[in-house]
Amino acid sequence: MSHSGSVVALATDKDELYETHVDTSQVDERQLLRKIDIRVIPWLGLLYFLNFLDRGSIGNAKLYHMETDLGITDKQYLIALTVFFFPYALLEPASNVILRRIRPSMWLSSMMFVWGTVMMCHGFLHSYGGLVTLRVLLGVAEAGLYPGIVFYISCWYKRSELGTRVAAFFTSATIAGAFSGLLAAAISHMNGVAGKPGWSWIFILEGLLTVLCAVASYGVISNFPETATFLTKEERVFVIRRLRDDMQFSAGGEEFKARYIWQSLRDWKTYLAMGIYMGFDGPLFAFSLFTPTIINELGYTATTANLLSVPVYIWSCIVTVIVGLVGDRLGQRGYINLILFGTGLVGYIILITSRTPALSYFACFLAASAIYPTVPNSVAWVASNVEGSYKRGVTLAMAIGWGNLNGAVSSNVYRAKDAPWYRLGHGIILAYIAIGWLCSAAFMFLLRKENERRDRGERDEVIDSDNSGEEMDELALKNGRFETVNDARREKGDEWSQFRYTL
Repeated sequence: MSHSGSVVALATDKDELYETHVDTSQVDERQLLRKIDIRVIPWLGLLYFLNFLDRGSIGNAKLYHMETDLGITDKQYLIALTVFFFPYALLEPASNVILRRIRPSMWLSSMMFVWGTVMMCHGFLHSYGGLVTLRVLLGVAEAGLYPGIVFYISCWYKRSELGTRVAAFFTSATIAGAFSGLLAAAISHMNGVAGKPGWSWIFILEGLLTVLCAVASYGVISNFPETATFLTKEERVFVIRRLRDDMQFSAGGEEFKARYIWQSLRDWKTYLAMGIYMGFDGPLFAFSLFTPTIINELGYTATTANLLSVPVYIWSCIVTVIVGLVGDRLGQRGYINLILFGTGLVGYIILITSRTPALSYFACFLAASAIYPTVPNSVAWVASNVEGSYKRGVTLAMAIGWGNLNGAVSSNVYRAKDAPWYRLGHGIILAYIAIGWLCSAAFMFLLRKENERRDRGERDEVIDSDNSGEEMDELALKNGRFETVNDARREKGDEWSQFRYTL
């Protein structure tokens, strides 16, 4: 009886359209999507490219005698790398809440302006204390960018469109990996200009480029769909209606309530998502920081090692885009995650056991094709299973923040004394990938179980307060009583009985 009560209410409330008086029949969906793609994705890709470039430039500066000039040891250098991660990870959830409350154009651009300025300050360093201070400040300034961009993209696209878009902007990180060495080598020729060493100029020029792009960002980044000025009124309404049809009931704006944050904190999905992110973020940082070193130790010279790492990045770029497209087409992101993490397990088992440079180099390709594509696939999978814009923002930021904290650990696992085979480092990364595989399997299993419960009507709310009786009261106590279906949708987000999780 209760089940039919909710369904009847659902049928009558479905007609409550967003901005009912606006006629969107003339809007061409494909053309509109192309318009949004061109306006939203490339610039975000550029921001993330600069973010990755700036974060990695300390590794390039190290090659040009930064340690000697500052008088620091290798251990002090590692500490300076590690302190970056703590503010970077811890401030991410707060940043996403602020992003939803003030305009993305203002928040993302200001964040970028500050980190570009901090980056330039690296070029005027004279001491170890200064280096550590600037790395902490860089962590503070960069903290919200990645979760902010992911959350922002999730506010524009349907669940079946997210994977391709996140993959497109994430590939800019793999391009940055290949490009940063070439750029640093070119800038280092400025050694001695204005009495500054080459490594100083790497920081000053890359920081300056970031600051200039940040200033442009204030005008380029659009805000959320409901206020986007590059769309017509009809197009804005069309975007919000299609998002609401795709179970994004918070599209079109959501009033901030502390309860939405608590919903994220007490949801099991948040903690399994943290496990999945840990499974690829730990390996991601280790892989990007140490690929040239690992190749170098296998008997190739430094220049050859840098050049040999480029095909690995190109390959991971191609696989990332293919996985993004396949994930959106099939919608089976859970299975894709299991296959990708499984490939990574094979790759790292080969790296641990191999004693042949060529075989180890091949295993680097397997590792890359497991680590890089898993990032956008998991981001899209988690984002599409959390509804309520504030709740989604906090869940994504907690998962990404926890993943990044593990980057602080994995940045230190490849010790010089373990060269040339680095069995301990590879063993730790193998454990990370195993955790990712197990958490993906658990996430998938529990989502399927929850969908089955909803199909059986176990999660139905009582709609319309006139309904009474013992069975109704019991159901209301368990699942809630609401005036309308729209009230239930808004209050419960993805816990609403008609919401279905994607596997």
